[in-house]
This record gives sequence, structure tokens and C-alpha cells, in this order.
Amino acid sequence: MKLIIQPDDGLNPLVRALRQAKRSIDIVVFRFDRKELEKAIAAAVARGVTVRALIAHTNRGGERNLRKLELRLLEAGVTVARTADDLTRYHGKMMIVDDTVYVLGFNYTGLDIERSRSFGVSSSDKRLVKEACSLFMADSTRQPYTPGDDRLVVSPESSRDLLTNFIKKARKQLLIYNPKVTDRLALRALQDRVKAGVEVRVIGKIDKRLDGVETRKLADLRLHVRAIVRDGSAAFIGSQSLRKQELDDRREVGVITDSRVAKKIQAVFETDWQDSGGKSTGKEEEENRPRAESVSAVQ
Repeated sequence: MKLIIQPDDGLNPLVRALRQAKRSIDIVVFRFDRKELEKAIAAAVARGVTVRALIAHTNRGGERNLRKLELRLLEAGVTVARTADDLTRYHGKMMIVDDTVYVLGFNYTGLDIERSRSFGVSSSDKRLVKEACSLFMADSTRQPYTPGDDRLVVSPESSRDLLTNFIKKARKQLLIYNPKVTDRLALRALQDRVKAGVEVRVIGKIDKRLDGVETRKLADLRLHVRAIVRDGSAAFIGSQSLRKQELDDRREVGVITDSRVAKKIQAVFETDWQDSGGKSTGKEEEENRPRAESVSAVQ
């Protein structure tokens, strides 16, 4: 697995992947306003790569831009499908290029990539890629998805159990990026870990005060990432916060990483924690609010 850190890495990992694609590109879109990525997708089609896009049926404040994006992609030769409307929101961010899957905590937007703290992971693990392909096909054809690999964390099918168990396995430390933790069962799991002597720190906000949990507001950058590092040996990165709606009622996608990625996220967290020293948690921007930067159309 390879870690993508935003805003440090920017668009380069994604543009490079699209430019190097030889056979196929499958991309899931919730928000999109990056001209460079759209050009790279069109160029891939022009050289014979099969490109399929699965676009959210809606996003708050930006549905018109999604429909315009659909038309532009269709004109470029992309096969476009729209997500069903059975869930309250299709919010996952994922891309499969040939034999590599990219699970992203950020959208394909300038706001998320240039001005926000977020992460993504790329992996060529065959089982994980196969699982991601199964999810893409199920949602593209509006068929039920059945989880087959516990490393891919998918809401609503598997995320509640996987993330609760992930937290419960902590023995020494949990480092959490989360705009706002509100889920009752997740809060209970965190409180149990504190009682067991586990150090729990959160960059973001918790719905209610938990004794023994320290929180800080991220300095300088917009907090967009959802990530958990457990004991420095495993990490979760994804689009789902520890909120009931995002665990139970929406399509969200995340991944549980290996120790190499976990240690890198841990290092970023510690730097962000130090830089945010003395800043109490406040009301963080949430992705679902309309913002001009994140819903603007590609020109």
C-alpha cells in the first residue's frame, strides 16, 4: 500500500495513474472540479483505455454540476452510470486503474486537494482490487453488494462492525482525525478503550465530552480527513465519519491499511497535533454544506 497525503502530494499521484493507464479506469465521483483530471480521463479514452464513471445521483449544492460533468464525460467517450437513490448519499471516493485500486478520503476538488488535510491509499493487492471491482460493478448495475474482504470498509454493509472492532482491538493508543464523532456505539467503544488504559486523542470534535480523551482543532488547514491509527500498527482511511448516518444510511468507502501506512499517518498526526497545540475544538466545516469552491463546474 502507498499513502497519499493532502495537501502535500496534490494531484500528481492521480494524474500520473490516469496517464499511465493501459486497459481500464473505473472512477467513482461525488464532487469533481479538477480540469487536469478530466483531461487525463479524456486522453485515456483517446488512446483506447476503457473508462467507466459512476457518478453520485446528487450532492448537496452541486447536482447541476454533476449532470454537466456526466455530459462532458459522455462526449469524451466515457461510459457513465449514475448511482441509485436508495441510500441518502453516495459519498465514497474510489478509482481503479488497471490492477491498482485508489481508496480516497478526498474528492477530486481543489478545496479537498489543495487546502485540506486528507489521505488516500493505493494498493495493487489482488484480493483488495477484486473486492473494489465487485463494489464498483454492484453499484454501477444497482445490484446488492456482499462484502468479501474485511480490509475494504463499506457503508452501510460492513463499516459499523469493522470500525467498532478496529477500535476495540486498540491496546495502547488511538489517534483519530474526525470532523465530529457522534455515533453512540462508537463513543461507547472509545470510552471503553480509555477505561482500559488506551491513550485516545482526536483532531476534530466529539459530540459529548469523554473523560480521558483530548481533542484539538486542526490548525491552518480545513479538516476533511476521516482516519484512525491504532497502536501505530494499523490504520483506517475513508470517507465515513463515526456518525450514525455515515455508518448506516450512506454509501461510504474506506480501507484498513498495513503498518507502513499507519506509521506514516501517525507521523503526520503528531505534527498536526503539535501545530494545533492550545487550540480547542470548534465547529469544523462539513463536506455536505454547499461551498462555492467544492461545487464549481470544470471550465
